[in-house]
This record gives sequence, structure tokens and C-alpha cells, in this order.
Amino acid sequence: MRKLFLLLGLIVWIFAFKSTVDEQAWIRINSLGYRPAGTKVAIWAGKTEEAVSQPFQVVEAGTGKVVYENTVGKDFGAYGPFVQTHRLDFSAVRKPGNYYLKTGTIQSPEFRIADDVYNGAADFCLRYMRQQRSGYNPFLKDSCHTHDGYTMYGPMPDSTHIDVSGGWHDASDYLQYVPTSANATYHLLAAFRDFPKVFGDQHLANGLDGANNQADVLDEARWGLDWLLKMHPKDDWMFNQLADDRDHSGLRIPKQDSAYGKGYERPVYFATGKPQGLFKYKNRATGVASTAGKFSSAFALGYQVLHRRDQDYAEKLWQRAQSAYMLGLQKPGVCQTAPGRSPYFYEEDNYVDDMELAAVELYNAARIQGYKAADYLNSAYAYGLIEPVTPWLGTDTARHYQWYPFINIGHFEVAKRVVDSRRQHIIQFYRDGIEKVWQKAQNNAFYRGVPFIWCSNNLTTSFAIQCYWYRKLTGDNRYLQLEQACFDWLFGCNPWGTSFVYGLPAGADTPADPHSAFTHLKNYPIDGGLVDGPVYGRIYKNLIGIELKEPDEYAGFQSDLVVYHDDYGDYSTNEPTMDGTASLIYLLAAKQGETAAVTEAAPAKAKVARKVVKRKSSSRKSSVRKKSSRRKKSSAKHSSARKKRRRR
Repeated sequence: MRKLFLLLGLIVWIFAFKSTVDEQAWIRINSLGYRPAGTKVAIWAGKTEEAVSQPFQVVEAGTGKVVYENTVGKDFGAYGPFVQTHRLDFSAVRKPGNYYLKTGTIQSPEFRIADDVYNGAADFCLRYMRQQRSGYNPFLKDSCHTHDGYTMYGPMPDSTHIDVSGGWHDASDYLQYVPTSANATYHLLAAFRDFPKVFGDQHLANGLDGANNQADVLDEARWGLDWLLKMHPKDDWMFNQLADDRDHSGLRIPKQDSAYGKGYERPVYFATGKPQGLFKYKNRATGVASTAGKFSSAFALGYQVLHRRDQDYAEKLWQRAQSAYMLGLQKPGVCQTAPGRSPYFYEEDNYVDDMELAAVELYNAARIQGYKAADYLNSAYAYGLIEPVTPWLGTDTARHYQWYPFINIGHFEVAKRVVDSRRQHIIQFYRDGIEKVWQKAQNNAFYRGVPFIWCSNNLTTSFAIQCYWYRKLTGDNRYLQLEQACFDWLFGCNPWGTSFVYGLPAGADTPADPHSAFTHLKNYPIDGGLVDGPVYGRIYKNLIGIELKEPDEYAGFQSDLVVYHDDYGDYSTNEPTMDGTASLIYLLAAKQGETAAVTEAAPAKAKVARKVVKRKSSSRKSSVRKKSSRRKKSSAKHSSARKKRRRR
């Protein structure tokens, strides 16, 4: 009997030990899945110092069959809450199916490998954009902020009414800013321009269900353009902001917004190019070019996309693209947003990137109209030389939206238009910025080189796009794993094992309690919203008014380095943003578009192969001398074809 008790005790101890070990290590994956031909890396992260001696395995979920096995490889050491971390590269697994990773008793969640893993993701994120609409809101099937707004700082008397209803709420609050709205509009237009086959047509222009023979992403982009036109109604009138942080006085559904002392009207701030702020705090504005450039680039790209669909509307966009650019030339400098009663505002400190993008898009639009407009392109290149690398790249910190947009879009557009040494200069600027991040990223298993400042997920998304654009411009794949690591991070390959996009993918760990009145008051899902993302522990500790409302389910994964909370009370890490989501829509469209390009290329390659076989068969019927001659010619043709395919 004593032996039996000892045996039972041993069994209990073994299972207790196994449970403890299981809770000390995790395998993080991209819960959205992986493409068969793509890079596939997961992260083994543990809190135990015991070396990982067993290989990792890729297991077919349905059968339990091990389809791939390899060594765990290099220990990258401590990161955040973990004492050791390893990269598990299983790119060799290309067969579509459902799988999980395993090493010892540690097992990852299931994931999918397939060509269609990213299909529909960009359209899914458009749900959040529609839900953020001001004016008529198709999610609520109701209108809000229809009384906007009364002017401040303008050439007209303060409190003059002007119609600026429309656009998108900036985040889960109801402020509206031109810088973020224009940037979001540009990304949506660019997504349609670059990947038109990705998007569906399941909604009307007003956002309600239906079809209108126009891609939903274009409906959404036009919603943004309509509001931007209201914010730049005359050649010399330009507004920068609607509402201020009095918005944060309490929770309400948008149509109940009356926080400004004038009924349902909200203040709209004229872009003066000088410091503004109605209360204690002021911004450090020095000009209007940062806002003017964003206006101009969005309008100019809108003209390019819409001139064949709606000529009269496109002409308005072309006129405003030119007038906004002129205001940027007249008042160079930054047009920061105006604070209210708190010290937080968008502290943008650069503008030449905005004017670079405006100039090159004006060049592109002018070419459609038959003008060479070389001066625009020359100006764009000159602006590009002033700020070669976006300043946050490679740094550990920056102020809130200090360098915005978080990617220099103009470099990509200029590089597509210029040739020879100028093209190489611009491409090198992209590479220099990526290399700055890589020097930091290569030292940790997550390949994390993006700083954990406010809206770190927005920076991550933008940086992934920069890596993608660099790869497309050059064919250079040296940063492909870094690019993929940023994408994987957004969808679960991070210390917390969570996707940072509400509801995407279905069934995975995604935000459930974001900082949003929609979810907090009404339990409305905010599908497709990208939350701000993790911040440094030191930033979190010093923010005003943060208090978690529920026990922290990720407590075991927080660290002095970085924190993330899926909790309504944490506005710094868990608040969705409209502009970050718009950038993600471009990235997701690129991922789906890239898959489609590979799939469409496969039949073409097979056709080339059949032609080669036929040519060889025909050559056998000729004389030895003719065979030799034809083989030389055929070899040259095949070599040329292979080079073309590699370039593609």
C-alpha cells in the first residue's frame, strides 16, 4: 500500500511538473496564417533557463502526422518577460493545410497554410472605417455631428458657422484631424490603385449594404475626399482640425456629443501656421506645409483614380490639389494639432516628406492631362534630398506623431518616376532607413526594431510597407524576414500571443475590451480596427488617467520593457485608430495582391515550359549541325527568359 501511495504521489508530481513546464514556454505564431511560398517563422519563448534540446515539429492538425522537423537553433536570449527565445523557421513546409508547431510538450495554436489566407482581410478592416464615419453613420444607421462647426483662429469672426460635417472620427473618440484623415484617404486610394482586384463591392456609397459598381475601398476613400474638400473650401482657406480634447470629458454615442458649450456644434480650427490652443496648452506650429502637402497629395491621387469615373468631381480635386500645394509653398513649416485641456497633441515636426509626395502626385496627375510638368518632379526629388530617412527609423523613442506619416511615401512614388542616379539615391534612402531598424531588430528573436512608443502598431505597419516597397523597387529580398516579422507581430507573433486587429482572424485571440465607447457602452463589435499597440513600460507608468478596469489576462507577459493591455482603461495600447487601420488596409491588400500575382504567374510559367519542350522535340528532326546551332540559340533564349522571370 505504501508503494501504491508513493507511485500515486510520483504521478501527481510528474503531472504538476509537466503543468509548470507547460506554463513556462509558448510558441507564438501568425494566427492569420502563412502563404505556401512565403516566409514562415514562429517564436519559441520561455521563462525557464533550461536549454531546449528537442527539435521542433510541424504537425498536420487533422492526422497528427509530423510533416517537418528541424532543430530549434540559436537562442536569442532574454526579451521582455522571457529569459530565452528562439526562431522556428518552417518555410520549407509548402503544402496547404491546417497545422500546429510542437517542441516537447509545448504546442502552438493551430494555423493555416494556403494561398487564400489573406483574402478578404483588407475588406474586413473597411468595416471599422465605415463605423468611424461622421455625418451619416451606416453602422448606427443614424446621423451625428451634423451641426459642425464653428470657426476658431480664421480670417472670419470666431464662432462663424461653416459646414464641415462628414469624414471619420479619428480614433475611438470623436476628434477629427486633416493630417490623419488625408493620410488615411491616400492609403485607401493607393490600395485601390495598386490592387484593384482585391476589393469587393458589397456596400453603397453611404456605407449601407448593396452594390454600386464601385469597390468599397473607393467608396470609403471618396468619403474622406468629400470631407477634405470641406476643410479646404477656398484657395486661401484651410482648416486643420475639428473638435479638441474636450471630447474626452465622458463616454457617449456620437450623436449625443455636446461637449463644447454650443449645443451640438464643435470648433473647427483654421490653419494659421502659428501656435494654437484655446486653454492652458499650446502647440508649436511654424507653418502649414505639413497639412497642405497631405491635402494636395490626397487630392492629386484622387484625381488620378477618379478622372474617368467622375470628371467634374475630379476637376475639383485637381484645383484643390494645386491650391493646397501653393499654400504649402507660401507657408513652409509644420501645422500641429491644437491641444485643449491636456498636454497631448500631434507634435508633427517634419513637412518636406508631405511636400515631396504632393509634388510627385501633382506630376502624375499633370501627365494624365498631357502636361510634362517636370518642375513638379524636380521639386519632389529636391524635397526628398532634405529628409533622406524618416527620423524615427532606428531611434528608441519619439514624441507623439512627431514624424508623420510614419513612412515617406513620396520616396516610393519618386523612385518610380526618376531614372539613373536619382532613382538609386531615393532607393538607397529607403534601404538606409530599413538598415537602421535591422541593426536593432537582428538582436532579438521577434526581429523587433520598431520603438514601443504610442501607436507602435501604426509604425510597425508603415515600416512593413516600406520594406515591401523597397523589395518591389529593387527585387532585393535581404529584408524579407524582417518585413514578415513585422506583419506576423500584428497578428499574434508577439509576447502576448494576440492579434492586434479586432475580430481578425475569427476564432483567434484578438482585442475584446478596447478603449471604445462603442464596445464599452453598447457592446458593438468594432470589426477590423487596429489598436495602438504596446508601449514601453516607462511610458505607460507616466501617462495620465490610466486605470485598468479588469484583472490583466496578460499579466504574465508584461515587463519593464513593454506592456499591452486588452482593457478599456488603457487608452495608450488598446485604442483603435482610423489612420492606422487605413495603413493596414494597404498592407493587407498588398499581401493578397502578392499572392494573386504568384498564382496568376504559375500558368504562364507552365506555358513557357511547354514551348521549350516543343522546341526541343522539333530540333531532334534536324541534322547534327542544325541541332548544334539551334541549341545555342535556344540556350540564349532560355537564359533570357529566366532572367526576365527573375526580374518579374
